[in-house]
Amino acid sequence: MTAIRCDICIIGAGSGGLSVAAGAAQLGARVVLIEAAEMGGDCLNSGCVPAKALLAAAAAAEAQRRGFAGVAPQAPQVDFAAVKDHVAATIAAIAPHDGQDRFEAMGCTVIRAWARFIGPDMVQAGPQKVQARRFVIATGSRPALPPIEGLEGVPYLTNETIFALRSAPAHLLVLGGGPIGLEMAQAHRRLGCAVTVIEAGRALGREDVELVAPLLRALRDEGVTVLEGQAVARVEGAEGALRAVLADGRRVNGSHLLIAAGRRAELGDLGLETAGVAFDTRGVLVDAHLRSVSNRRVYAVGDAAGQGQFTHLAGYHAGLVVRQAVLGLPARARGHHIPRVTYTEPELAQVGLTEVEARTLHGSAIQVIRSDLAQNDRARAAGQTGLLKLIVLRGRPIGVSILGPSAGELIAPWALAMAARLRLSAPAGMILPYPTLSEVSKRAAGAYFAAKLFGNPWIRRLVRGVQRWLP
Repeated sequence: MTAIRCDICIIGAGSGGLSVAAGAAQLGARVVLIEAAEMGGDCLNSGCVPAKALLAAAAAAEAQRRGFAGVAPQAPQVDFAAVKDHVAATIAAIAPHDGQDRFEAMGCTVIRAWARFIGPDMVQAGPQKVQARRFVIATGSRPALPPIEGLEGVPYLTNETIFALRSAPAHLLVLGGGPIGLEMAQAHRRLGCAVTVIEAGRALGREDVELVAPLLRALRDEGVTVLEGQAVARVEGAEGALRAVLADGRRVNGSHLLIAAGRRAELGDLGLETAGVAFDTRGVLVDAHLRSVSNRRVYAVGDAAGQGQFTHLAGYHAGLVVRQAVLGLPARARGHHIPRVTYTEPELAQVGLTEVEARTLHGSAIQVIRSDLAQNDRARAAGQTGLLKLIVLRGRPIGVSILGPSAGELIAPWALAMAARLRLSAPAGMILPYPTLSEVSKRAAGAYFAAKLFGNPWIRRLVRGVQRWLP
C-alpha cells in the first residue's frame, strides 16, 4: 500500500492534537490526524469536562444543604444515576466540536488506529503508512499507579473509570491529595458519600500553604476526612469491602478506591526508539521550541512534552507548533504565565510563582500584597470569603494566588498581565463595574501604589506646596 504523504501528521486527538490539526488544516497544510481511542481525549471524556459537570451537580446539592439568609436549608434528594446522566449529556453536547466529521470537513485525513513509528519520517497506523514532513506527538497522559502492595489484586478506579459509576460509593477512599483527588472527594461527599483522602505528603503540595490551609478546613467542615503525611503500605479486600493499610499500621476501610496519585505521559508503544526520538518518564525530550532534541521532524505538545498537564497548556503549545511548523515563524515556549486552578469550593487559582518560590528566587526583593475578599462588597453581599496574594518584583506581578469563589475566573487578568509583562499600573488603572469580585484584583494592584504614595513624606510636602500654589 502506498504511504499517505502529508505536511503534518498528528498522533493523538486530544486538546493539543486537535488544536494543531485545526490550525494547520485551516491554513492550508496537508494534515493527517491519528487517534485510536475517543476523539477529544482525556479532557472531554474522562477529565475536565465530566469532572466539572459532576462538581456542578454536587454544588447544587450543597446549596440546598446550606440554605442562605432567610432561605431554610434542606436535605437534597440526590439521584446519583441522574447526575451521571448529566455528566454524559455534557460530554455528548461538546463531542461534535471534537468529532471526526468536523475535522474531516476541515480537510484533515483522520485515521482511527494505533500509531507506531517505523522510521524517522514514517508511522504505521493500522494497515496505513503515513510519511510526513513533520510529526506532532499529542498523546496526552494516563493515571500513574503507585507501587503499593496488593493494588494489582483489588478493584480500583481512576479518572478514566469513576464517571461510569451509576451507584454512589458508600465510602470512597481517595489515594492522592492533589487537584483531581480533592475535586472528586468534595464532589462525592456533597452527593452523599463518605470520603477519606490519603496523601503521603502535603495535600496540594505545589500550592501556597497559606491558601491551602483554609481550603482543607472547608473540605473537613463538609465531612471529608483528609489524612496528610500518611503513606499507604498496602491495599486489600474485595469489591465493596476494601482496606488501605497505612505505614503506621492503621487501617482505613472503604467501599471503593480511587487512585489519584498523579499522571504519566502516554507514549505507549509509539516506537520512539525506531524514530530516534529521545524520551524519559516525563515525556518526549524537547527544546524550547517543543521540538524533539534528537529528531528535528518531531514536535511534542501538552502532557507528552513533559512540561505540565493542563488542557490550556496543550492549546498554548499547539499554537506555537502551528506558528513554526506551518508558517515557518519562530516561537519559544514559556511557562511562567501558565495558570492553574483546583476547582473545589472554594476554588484555588495560581499563576506565576508562589510566595515560597518567589522568596527562594528573589529573596527580600519581592513585595507580598494581600487583598481579602472580606473587604469586597460583592463578596460581603453573597456571604463569601477568600484571599488574593500578589507577589511583586520591581513593579511587575510575578505571581498571584487566589482562594475564593470564581478564583479560576479572577485569575484571568493576572494571566494576561504576566503573559504581556505588564506593570502593575495596568490592573491598577482598570475601571471595573461595581460591585464585582474582580475589584479584589484592582484593590491589590492599587495597594502597591498606595504604600508608595500615602506613606511618603516627600509626597506630602509636594502636595502642601502644590496646594499653596494652586489658585
